[in-house]
Amino acid sequence: MTQHKIGWKTAAALVVSNMIGTGVFTSLGYQISDLKNTQTILLLWVIGGFLALIGAFIYSELASKFKQSGGDYIYLSRTYHPLFGYLSSWISLFVGFSAPISLAALAMSKYLNIFGFNLGREFAIAMILIVAIFQSFSINLSSRFQNVFTILKVVFIIVLIGIGFYFVPEVSPNAINFGSSWTNELMLPAFATSLVYVTFAYTGWNSASYIIEEINQPKKNLPKALFIGVIFVTLSYVLINFVLLKHGSVDALSGKEDVANISFSNILGTNVKWVSCFIALQLIATISGYLWIGSRLTQATAKENKLWSFMAKENKNRIPVRAIWVHAIISILLIFSGDFEVIFTYTSFVLQILATLAISTAFFIKKDQLTIIKSRFFYVLPTIFLAFSLYICYFVLIQKPKESLFGLGIIALGIIIFFFDKNTSKK
Repeated sequence: MTQHKIGWKTAAALVVSNMIGTGVFTSLGYQISDLKNTQTILLLWVIGGFLALIGAFIYSELASKFKQSGGDYIYLSRTYHPLFGYLSSWISLFVGFSAPISLAALAMSKYLNIFGFNLGREFAIAMILIVAIFQSFSINLSSRFQNVFTILKVVFIIVLIGIGFYFVPEVSPNAINFGSSWTNELMLPAFATSLVYVTFAYTGWNSASYIIEEINQPKKNLPKALFIGVIFVTLSYVLINFVLLKHGSVDALSGKEDVANISFSNILGTNVKWVSCFIALQLIATISGYLWIGSRLTQATAKENKLWSFMAKENKNRIPVRAIWVHAIISILLIFSGDFEVIFTYTSFVLQILATLAISTAFFIKKDQLTIIKSRFFYVLPTIFLAFSLYICYFVLIQKPKESLFGLGIIALGIIIFFFDKNTSKK
């Protein structure tokens, strides 16, 4: 049966929906607790976008070189050793894709609580199950579902920014502070730990590269989807955070997760409920995107490893249904594993380690294999990315040792399971 393939618009929709999720609507509260200067906070989001754009260039080249769905699993297995690819899939199965699904579903329930429904884990679980059902039939249905909710996401983001810039702040004083303290704040450990929240919000910039075999004319359409998606999201993130600072106070925002509710209630009063409703609805595209991409990475691993092999099975439309439902079940279990911030922190830390490993494979692309930047300047890009990434990982390890050690424990468990898997296969 001929497989339906997606164009650059659906691929870009996947990039946008994987990136814009819980991070941008929750992480400001953690940042402003320690960083009070507006320039510092906006610089965090600019740096995050810059790193994501560098990553988009690199992954376009990696995908062009390997020409196989599976993303990090393929790049690390083929470049270094199957262990590294195995670890990338292990991390992605439990942290990279399943944890963001859990966070998005939990964030949906938090934002809808403004209606007085007192929604909790049961609602989050129900949403994961509903989206998994829509992902389980065909790429055509998945594409339509993804496109509809991504269009809703994009329109909502633009409207939100427009409202924020149009209205005069009601809060006095608000959180806008363009003083000179930003130069001192750049040296604080809190700046580095805040960057890990930002990089989590940008997670998904590489998503379309995981399904290169499902993209029509990938050599042309993959870079186009990655670049358009990353640039749109970067501009959106910077503007949204400025708007949230403009209409909220430092005291009101500090340590809070529902920062959009707090800021926009100062503009819209009781009418803020529709903002909460649309924040929740746009997270459906996030859940859908992570299930789509995550299941393909897991399937690529399942084809080459015995313990995972049951997840390689496809339906008649070549949808890896078992992989989709394994991700859905793990996401549901993670909802019970800790509070929002703990999941957020260890997920961000482990994903940063994975991104560091994956980007390092770019140094093994030969100059004559490059398709976009056909010069030695290309190798400057992974160098910049790795420098920032190691800087972030070091400070998170120092500032958040408990969460970091939990994340490293997940990696250690993956190593043990890899060798157990290989020994089982030999027998």
